[in-house]
Amino acid sequence: MPKSPRLHIVPSRFSVDHLPTATFPEDDEWVALVRAPEGLTVIREAPPWERERCWVGLYAATPRDLDEAGALVAILNPLADSGIPVFVASTFHADLVLIPEIRQEAGVEALTAAGFEVVASD
Repeated sequence: MPKSPRLHIVPSRFSVDHLPTATFPEDDEWVALVRAPEGLTVIREAPPWERERCWVGLYAATPRDLDEAGALVAILNPLADSGIPVFVASTFHADLVLIPEIRQEAGVEALTAAGFEVVASD
């Protein structure tokens, strides 16, 4: 378990897209980018009209040290055990764990049962 078992639900909804031939998105509306040999992965805020394939973000309330082992796996294991898919983007301070919006309630229940406190962002 990480030092702070408190996770914030990020107020934005997200979309995750794969752009196979892009090296950079055509706009600046992205939150995170990962460039790989098979193309560009873009995380951005989902537009309000998008209802399918939206993701909810969970983010640690307290920054972790880069040499702290097990912080991410402590979050992922309960979600995996509940059959909830994830997409992760790491930052210097914490990991942004995305779960499908339609599975948010089950994800929060799984994390709460594992000892996490999941709260709305301030």
